[in-house]
Amino acid sequence: MRRADIRIGATLLAVMIAIALLSPYLVDADPRALSPGSRLLAPSASHWFGTDQLGRDLFARVLWGARISLLVGISVAVLSSLIGTAVGMLSASNRQLDAVVMRVMDGVMSIPAILLAIALMAVAGGSVLNVVVAITIVEVPRVARLVRGIVLSLREQPYVEAAIAVGTTQPMIVIRHLLPGIVAPLIVQATFIWATAMILEAALSFIGAGTPPSTPSWGNILADARALWQVRPTLIFFPAGFLFVTLLAVNMLGDGLRDMLDPNQTEGQ
Repeated sequence: MRRADIRIGATLLAVMIAIALLSPYLVDADPRALSPGSRLLAPSASHWFGTDQLGRDLFARVLWGARISLLVGISVAVLSSLIGTAVGMLSASNRQLDAVVMRVMDGVMSIPAILLAIALMAVAGGSVLNVVVAITIVEVPRVARLVRGIVLSLREQPYVEAAIAVGTTQPMIVIRHLLPGIVAPLIVQATFIWATAMILEAALSFIGAGTPPSTPSWGNILADARALWQVRPTLIFFPAGFLFVTLLAVNMLGDGLRDMLDPNQTEGQ
């Protein structure tokens, strides 16, 4: 079952990434081009998903929106994993520093993620880069606490104590014994951060605190369509459907990797 989850999730995710990368070649329409004479058209051969209230081609906007969502998700997952790993390992290596760093991490985690992201965006202003930075700040404490806990556990293992006893330098202990032990759980955590980042990006854009309104992101498309739900429900169905499939793919991949890499899972499970 775990391998099936990984295969299905990886396949769906590969398709969505391919759509995002090839979107300039899959559609000829400009996702930002206004056409007042073609407002709220139903899906047709010329406009596969129809048009929005400004006459913009919805198919082009949804496909281009995949680029924003996946870019934010991947960027946040990579950055928060790297920064969180550095913070967690640094904290675990020094008791005095650990007390200070972990209290800061606890303070950040005590604030609801969406509220903290909104506050950061209010200070920084709306842009894709600021969205990535804001969500990364939100996610770093979770990675830091995960890495800290794993490192503290690994340092108690006999092979690490033996390496310390024979005089192995700290950098070599980290490279040979500690980093390999955090790779598997970190990969799994990164997939869930990826999904969370896409949800937060869509939520921020939906309420007008994320990417600029002119940027064709799924959150912005949903925000534009909410007032036209009864008139043209497809304006919501298409971007929401793409977001749902992408999140499903990332979560299936993460669940499959967690089950496969967790040493406590039995083969029968």
